[in-house]
Formats: sequence, structure tokens, C-alpha cells
Amino acid sequence: MDLLRFSTAGSVDDGKSTLIGRLLHDAKGIFEDQLEAVRRASGDDAAPDLALLTDGLRAEREQGITIDVAYRYFATPERKFIIADTPGHEQYTRNMATGASTAEASVILVDARKGLQPQSRRHTCIAHLLGIRHLVFAVNKMDLVDYDADRFALLREEILAFCEHLGADTPVIIPVSALVGDNVVSHGDNMPWYRGPCLLDHLESIDPVAEDAAAALRYPVQLVLRGDDDFRGYAGTVATGRVRPGDRVTALPSGLETTVRRIHTADGPLEAAGPGQSVALQLADELDISRGDMLVAGTRPQARRRIDATLIWMDHAPLRPGRPYQLKHATRQVRTRVAAVHGRTDVVSLDEHPAESLGLNEIGRVTLDCAQPLQVDAYEDNRTTGGFILIDLETNATVAAGLVAREQSVTTVEVFDDAQDIDRAARERQQQHRGGVLWLTGLPGTGKRYLARELERRLFRRGLRACVLDADALRAGLSDDLGFTVDDRTENLRRAAEVAKLLVGTGQIVIADFMTPTAEQRTRVRSIVGDGDYIEVFVDSPAEAYATRDPHGLYLRARAAEGDNVASIDVPYERPAAADVVLEVADTGVEAGVTRLLDEIAGRGWLGDAG
Repeated sequence: MDLLRFSTAGSVDDGKSTLIGRLLHDAKGIFEDQLEAVRRASGDDAAPDLALLTDGLRAEREQGITIDVAYRYFATPERKFIIADTPGHEQYTRNMATGASTAEASVILVDARKGLQPQSRRHTCIAHLLGIRHLVFAVNKMDLVDYDADRFALLREEILAFCEHLGADTPVIIPVSALVGDNVVSHGDNMPWYRGPCLLDHLESIDPVAEDAAAALRYPVQLVLRGDDDFRGYAGTVATGRVRPGDRVTALPSGLETTVRRIHTADGPLEAAGPGQSVALQLADELDISRGDMLVAGTRPQARRRIDATLIWMDHAPLRPGRPYQLKHATRQVRTRVAAVHGRTDVVSLDEHPAESLGLNEIGRVTLDCAQPLQVDAYEDNRTTGGFILIDLETNATVAAGLVAREQSVTTVEVFDDAQDIDRAARERQQQHRGGVLWLTGLPGTGKRYLARELERRLFRRGLRACVLDADALRAGLSDDLGFTVDDRTENLRRAAEVAKLLVGTGQIVIADFMTPTAEQRTRVRSIVGDGDYIEVFVDSPAEAYATRDPHGLYLRARAAEGDNVASIDVPYERPAAADVVLEVADTGVEAGVTRLLDEIAGRGWLGDAG
């Protein structure tokens, strides 16, 4: 049977827990011993308080409010249900957002006496932001307004107007009495004027999978499985779309294409897998795919480092723009900073107000700068690849839920590559030499640093504008947020290449000293800088020479097996197959190496009249 996840929402005392208790009771979703425990807790002479079926914490029972999210499971002959009974108090709005984040439908209660309260509006706004397409309003406590049809009609118009202003789909609105049971599981006799479905009938009719199954395939890779030498599988959960053996898929971020060979599960192979199914895909080709990558088909997600998003702030400490956070997107985690806060949404009026930060339970629009590109969709198109959370690096607490916006904001449009008033050609004419990058690659201890510094001095003495871009200096500043994982090292090199490109744009000769161990990394650096402005210099040396110099103590640490990810040692170095210049400084000396590089850049015309 199909499974429907739905949450309850609304203001304090609207009767959410009582409604869920009534639904479980009348749908035969509770055991007799559970009901007996509720009778004892309610008192021998009182009617069973069905709210106690979900309000299990002592504090909840004492205060008569829901604090934590309570999940309950029940089933009917038509389908299975998982219910998230969420708090109504403003203090626990973040709990409500957590419970609603995995829901496919939301039942929002409205007290028939009070109408649509600010917290009901806030919960409706959050449910809509979270992409819940099926909104159901249960106008509760109709028994306390004598089942007045006119009162219900007035509230119905108020709810429809708010949802229209919000931009939500037209909701289903049902008059109910959770205490008595009218229109919850059966219609009852008290509201003959209502001819629509009762709550359970409507929940059984919702199809939560159809739209996700028809969408483009999104399969975030969670784990690489290696059974033996002949098996490599990629475990994960299908977010949207369907996948079958023989389908062509693209691995992101690499962009390489392959074919699905088999779909494996614990119960055996499948002919197809759809949304929500956890499977392992075996591919026809051996590709470099790891946790955090994504297999897609159809329309591709966007690769974005700068992301406009809506944030629901969930932490007592306010948002601090510029502070680094950890961003978790699907199965991938990257460092990010909030570059700008554009505004805060008033969830009652839906107006946006200027803001420089966000406090607990506030909702606002922001721009994030991520350390690495993420493969994202707009949240309204895909809740998995369009949603993320922010994690505090110090406390490891989840501080915000984020929803990727479809379009970039006005402020991000201002970040573009515009022609400078003083362009590169003008600068090069004035200084009488060209700019370019000499990228020095090789193992630590080969003499790259001495070579780079001496070349800089020689160019400076000739009156040329030159600078050394040093790996240690970059790590101490621009890349102080990065560690030494493979992903972080790759991102560090990307940043270095982008900085080098900017400096070349001002006419400078840049001497970059980075190990850059893999051919793929060097190819990417060359593509960023531009082939015409790039000289790859491989500084080679016998192993005993550079291990003896060991300027950072790296080889000593590697031999002592001091932890993981020893910088620059534990990643195998791939010798360049076709470097522009190959130097063996240990044999020829630094002076000869510098002379060789000066000849190289002179031959390319970089020195111009200044050479």
C-alpha cells in the first residue's frame, strides 16, 4: 500500500493532538492497552482525553500543549499513514518546521471561535515554503459554535483569501469536531449542510508520489559498495523520477555519462525504482563517483556556488552574516557563508521588511557563498535537491532550514565579469610586458619555493610586475576554512587558480607554488587561467633529495603515520605527462632553473620591452 506522511499544524489549543487521537481512535489505529492507559490518565470519571495518545511528555500533559514532534503510525484498508503531530506554540515553531519537512500533506487546524490566528498563518506560510502541495484546513470545534454553517462559510473565505495571497494551491477546507468526531473519520449527523469529504476520506485520496515520479531523475549517492573485484554499486535513495536498467544517466559534478546495468535491493534485483526507494545502482562503466555526487537524467540541476535561498532560522543565537556554517545538501556537505540578508518576511501580513540578520523562528531571504559548487534545483521543483540545512560549526546544531530560490536576487546580478575602466591591454602597454601564470607543480622539498622566490626577485629587479602565489599564504587566509580532504584540497586549488587569473587580468606575472598532485586538477587549473596565459612547470627531484629537505616535516609525519590526510603526502602524485617545462633543481641548481624559466617566458613574449 502507498504511504502518506502528513503533519498537523496550527495555533495553541486549536485541538491538533485531540484531532490526531480521534483519527487514530475512530480508524481503529490504537490498541486496547493504549486506550486503557489514556483512560487512567484522564481520570476514572472523565471521558478519555484522546490528546494524550500523542502528548506523551510530562511537561506536555501538565501544560496542555505540544512541545516535541510526536510521530504516530496507522493504516486503513486503503493506505498507510505516518502522522507528525507538531507544536502550535510560537516558541516551538522550529519543531513544527522539522515535522513538516518530510510531510507530503499538512492538516492545519483553525479554531472555529477564533478564526485564523497569527501562528496558524505562520504555520501555513512555512508549510507552503516547505513545498507541501496538499494543504488541508480543519475548522475545528464546530460543536462550540453550534455547528453554524454561516460561521464556517466566513472562515472559509478568510482561509481562501490568505492562501491566494500566499500563492498556495487552493486548499481543502473541512468543518470538524475532533472532540465529538464529526467529519474526522465519518460525517456524523450534526452538519448535514456540509457535503464534502471527511478528513480521512480526503487523506486516502491524495496521491503523493505521482508528481515526484514524473519529475527528472535525482539520485544522490550516499555510499559506494564494494562486494568483490567484480562489483561496484552506488547506494542511495531515489529523490525524484524513475530509473530502470538500460537508462542513460549522468554523474555530477563530473558530467560523465553511463548506463544503469542493474538495480539491487536487499530483497533482490528490481526492474524499476521510484521516489523514496533505497536501492544500489550498478553502472556499466567504471566512473569516479563518491558520496555527495549525484546521478541524474532529464533536465540537469544547476551547479551554483552562490545560492539565493529562503531561510527558516531555528537557533536561539541570531544569524551572523559572514560567519562560516556547514551546509548539508542531500548527501553532500560544504562550508558556506551568508553573504547577504535581503529581508525578513512578516508571516502575518506576508510583507517583507529590511533586515541585517534573522532571529529564532524568523523567515528571510539570503544569499549564500559556498566553498564548492552544489548541484541544486529550485525547491519548488525538487524538495530534495532544492532543500538544505545549515549546521553550526562549533555546536554541531542545526540552525536553519534552507530553500533554494528559482532566480537570483537583484544583489547577485551585480556580481558579474564586467569590462574594467582600465583594461588588461592598457595596463600591459603601460608596464611594457605581458601578464601570465607560471604554475610550479611537484612534490614538497623539490625546490619549488626557492625557485619561485628567486624568479620573483629577478623579475622585480628588471622592473616587471611579478608576485608569488604561495600555498601556505593562501591556507592562512583565503582558504583558512578548508581542511585537507580531497574535496577541500581541490577547492583550495580552484581558489588559487581564480586568484591567479584575477592578478593576470591586472597585467602581473604570477608564480604559483602548489603541489597540484593529479592530472585532473592541473587540467582544471589550466582551464581556469586560460591556456595562453599558463605555463606548467614540473619541478622534479630524486626522492632522497626532497625527503631529506622536508621543509614542513611532512615525510617524517607520513613515515610515522601521524593521522589521516597528511598534507601533500598521502595523495599519490601523478607525474605530468606533458608539462611545458621540466626542471631538476637538485641537479642544476636554482640559478639555472630561473634562467630556464626566464628564457621560456621571453620566448612567449611575456617580457616585452621590459625584458
